[in-house]
Amino acid sequence: MPRTPTSALALTAALSAALLGALLTGCSLGDGAVDTGASGTPASAEEPARISVPSLGVSSPLLRLVRDGDGGVRVPPAEKRTIAGWYTDSAEPGKRGAAVIVGHGDPRDGKAVFHDLDKLVEGSAIDVERGDGKVLHFSVTGKEKVDERAFPARKVYGRTSERALRLVTCGGDAAGHAVRHLVVYAALTP
Repeated sequence: MPRTPTSALALTAALSAALLGALLTGCSLGDGAVDTGASGTPASAEEPARISVPSLGVSSPLLRLVRDGDGGVRVPPAEKRTIAGWYTDSAEPGKRGAAVIVGHGDPRDGKAVFHDLDKLVEGSAIDVERGDGKVLHFSVTGKEKVDERAFPARKVYGRTSERALRLVTCGGDAAGHAVRHLVVYAALTP
């Protein structure tokens, strides 16, 4: 039986929902393995190399982060708590879609890259430098704190026609387990 456009859309929606469900619903505090791109070494000129948040004094090279075996997004390794990472299956910053940058926020053993992320307010500037040296400017449009069990995967990773940026961090309990997340939403400024 030939597929109709409606059934193709339904299949696409189902696959998208399955992928989103498999993505980060909690910060993985595992080994934080990354793919072959080294810290601050983008694989192409359009990929992000560095993030800066001037109001917080943050300036960090970016690791290239992939999914782990369970489908969650790997986080930077614990020994690199002051370095953020770009999730390579998300959009490249400045292109249509949501670019996702993940960093530690819990300073258990020293200052973490996104420790003060909750201090950002609407309109705060976030700069992302690409591999070719071009700097893209984003402006914070909102933020939300969510429980690990209520992580808004579709809102963070889902398709959007905007040129968006998402910063994601988490805080843990005394045992180091992720229990809450902070998501900062930003849009490319002209």
